[in-house]
Amino acid sequence: MSMIIGWRERVELPDWSLKLKAKADTGAKSSAIDCAEITELPDNRVRFTVRLDRKDKKLITLEESIHTRKRVRSSDGKTSNRIFVSTTLRLAGIEKKIIVSLVSRKRMIHRLLLGREALGNDFLVNSSVDLWATQKLKKKK
Repeated sequence: MSMIIGWRERVELPDWSLKLKAKADTGAKSSAIDCAEITELPDNRVRFTVRLDRKDKKLITLEESIHTRKRVRSSDGKTSNRIFVSTTLRLAGIEKKIIVSLVSRKRMIHRLLLGREALGNDFLVNSSVDLWATQKLKKKK
């Protein structure tokens, strides 16, 4: 049985100690995370700096093994070669391994895009609802 989620949800990437909002995009095949810098290293590894906000004030640099490399067509129709890495996604009590491409999403609102491969049979997206499976954070007074 699939968990119903909204078009946007709070997720965790526990391997990287990250919590962020992600956009569930059933129109995208693969997932993508916003990176400011991507540097290939020896031994099939990559160092990348993840943007946690749109203003480059919150950054975290990580290093992972390269899972794969693929040509990807973005929403504007342009193709590019991308590096993909593996990490763990935790959403609404479900934890699973996902593959994400490293790419600049600076102009996008959401730092993480979850595509169909990550959503799989585990999640059904209710596109009319924001934060269905995870709670909105209470505003500090």
